[in-house]
Amino acid sequence: MTWSQNYDPLGNLILSSLVAAIPVVVLLGLLAFWHVRAHFAALAGLLTAAAIAIGVYGMPAKLAGMAAVNGAFFGLFPIGWIVLNAMFVYNLSVETGQFAVLQRQIASVTSDRRIQALLIAFSFGAFIEGAAGFGAPVAITGALMIGLGFKPLEAAKLALIGNTAPVAFGSLGIPLTTLSSVTGLDLIQLSAMVGRQLPLFSLIVPFWLVAAQVGWRGMLGVWPACFVTGASFAVMQFVVSNYHGPWLVDIISAVVAMVSLVLFMKVWKPADEPKKEPAPPEPRGAAPWKAWLPWIFLTAGVFLWSVPAVKSGLNGLFNWEIEVPHLHNAVERVPPVVAHPEVEKAVFKFNALSATGTAAMMAGMLAGLCLGLSPLRVLRVYGATLWKLRVSMLTISLMLALGFVTRYSGTDTTMGLMMAGTGVLFPFFSPIIGWLGVALTGSDTSSNVLFGNLQQVTANQLDLSPIHMAASNSSGGVMGKMIDAQSIVVASVATGGRPDSPDAGTVLRSVFWHSVVLAVLMGLLVMAQAYLMPWIVPGK
Repeated sequence: MTWSQNYDPLGNLILSSLVAAIPVVVLLGLLAFWHVRAHFAALAGLLTAAAIAIGVYGMPAKLAGMAAVNGAFFGLFPIGWIVLNAMFVYNLSVETGQFAVLQRQIASVTSDRRIQALLIAFSFGAFIEGAAGFGAPVAITGALMIGLGFKPLEAAKLALIGNTAPVAFGSLGIPLTTLSSVTGLDLIQLSAMVGRQLPLFSLIVPFWLVAAQVGWRGMLGVWPACFVTGASFAVMQFVVSNYHGPWLVDIISAVVAMVSLVLFMKVWKPADEPKKEPAPPEPRGAAPWKAWLPWIFLTAGVFLWSVPAVKSGLNGLFNWEIEVPHLHNAVERVPPVVAHPEVEKAVFKFNALSATGTAAMMAGMLAGLCLGLSPLRVLRVYGATLWKLRVSMLTISLMLALGFVTRYSGTDTTMGLMMAGTGVLFPFFSPIIGWLGVALTGSDTSSNVLFGNLQQVTANQLDLSPIHMAASNSSGGVMGKMIDAQSIVVASVATGGRPDSPDAGTVLRSVFWHSVVLAVLMGLLVMAQAYLMPWIVPGK
């Protein structure tokens, strides 16, 4: 027996949409206005979504419960699994003292604060975003800049603005991996589409970053460095996202941008560069290249794991699909969302993609041993990482449970049908929806869970590309990353502890309009792509 979704249970699409939006309103309201902790807000949203699915939409309680279980499991594996092991690599770097070596290496490149901002807030921040994400880039780059002498508010603001363009490919591609799972759209096409939107902003953001730091006139003094950094990052972002996939876009692009900027600084200097102060000497016997060893192992391991031939071989050995009890083939999507009734599949997947986190774990353990840690100490670092991330893992799991309940109950489809009323303006508002989702949930992944299927449904209703609109949700979402509550608090804490350290409200005011303007520019770009450049969408 299957249960057919009903997208207008109240007989009035406006009323049905208002009811369908209640779980999202509960979640975002608790986060934005009452400052409830994310895991409690996600739990409240999940319970509200389940109550509406059962009480208003008529979804059998058994199906609603298993939809939540399916989402919660996906939140832990592979998403939580990848985050856990990426953060493990970072903690190993700190534990071995190699992170301090990285700090000294960066300071030795230049004493110009503008160039340091490009190297740390934009390039290195993108590297950390690609490896870990979930607040780590802001915390790490903020602390690095404070260590180099940046003022606390300046460090917080630059860390937040720099953490934009890489976000859609963060945490080894988790936002797009999740978006593909929620919508059923092709992951590689989503990656390619985002890779045809964000490179323009990757070129713009370095100029924007330095202008926010020292003003437009001060930026003109280092514009060649801004161009080298942005252009090298943008080119690699396009190439990797379109010809490999979402997993290593940030890591490879960031490495190329950092190397390009460092090499460029050997042949070019700003006319107004301050006198370079001597860097503290490296400890005797230290090898500078070892500071990069954990990240080299991580990059190599994940890259190898995602090579098609290797992935295919691993899938042959390790590719399980377990049907979700009571939910598999039990929910039917119906017109006008689909041309013909379509039964939803629901399976727990264990495959090479899910095992990306395993590659990160193995890379971290190998790096720890190569850097001189005993096996017991490596395991202690892993245990400490798991303990620190326990609440984050719970939050991710609850967010995904909420997203899967709205998906299988059809409430997001109801909102999508209502959104179709925006007509020709929808391509502009598509990334704005993603921006709002990230600004209020703190995660591009969570925004894609909440609004990814809505974007797809609306696109189908308006004869637009679902790939284009769903990808725009993620691309627009990156501009909201700098103003979400989680990032603001992380930035405030990471740059705190000094008399002139800013509070969260001050940090938010310093970046709010930067976020708004960049989101509007993304909306204009998406609208131009939809109507003036439809050929840019993959598959067309």
